[in-house]
Amino acid sequence: MSNERLRAAMVARGWTHESLAHATGVDPKSVERWVNLGRVPRRRTAMHAAEILGEDVHALWPALRQSRTARAVSPELVALYDHRADVPASTFINVFAAAREHIDVLVYAAVFLHEAYPRLNALLTERAEAGCAIRITVGDAASPNVQQRGKEEKFGHGIESRCRLALMHYLPLLATPGIELRTHSTTLYNSVFRADSEMLVNAHVWGVNAYGAPVWHLRRTLDGGLFDTYTDSFNAVWTSARPVEG
Repeated sequence: MSNERLRAAMVARGWTHESLAHATGVDPKSVERWVNLGRVPRRRTAMHAAEILGEDVHALWPALRQSRTARAVSPELVALYDHRADVPASTFINVFAAAREHIDVLVYAAVFLHEAYPRLNALLTERAEAGCAIRITVGDAASPNVQQRGKEEKFGHGIESRCRLALMHYLPLLATPGIELRTHSTTLYNSVFRADSEMLVNAHVWGVNAYGAPVWHLRRTLDGGLFDTYTDSFNAVWTSARPVEG
């Protein structure tokens, strides 16, 4: 059975099988099957397509309304720490040291890394020279969102000085090819430390300093899981962040 709602949405907005396929990262034959045979794409792809078309994903694919079995524990969860202060600094360092392709860091400041491991810049330089693409984005100290976060976690102006300090720590890395540094002005709900298929996520909790908030260690094992959700969040912030000049 064909999907006439999807066909109408595509026609109304000028999308072809080929253009929607390109935008969603699938083969045109897949889009053709969605329309002509009523096939249902993966949930993640369906949500992306619905967003592009300006439609409710469940209106386009009602089958996706079916509830999925709840899991007591995500298969991607390696470890859960009650507080960041409980995570050994070596956990962060070992994750970075094992990276071969990508290292991403999204924080307000996270100067604890340099304080706990003074060789952090040397390690990141070694990884970049070995072929890793490294992206680091820290909070813009002049941003109202960053300043508000400081008030909420009772740091006051302290978070602004820590953002500036973090930037000073990372600035020398700009001399290394393969390392990019940016500042962001977003409201962060989590800090993200990613290295290839490993990720540490530090939650941000209102009224709690980051070292007192939970951390979950994730390992990517499936498409559209927790790992991919936080990776997409990083990419969205990175796109809007401002490059730092050397």
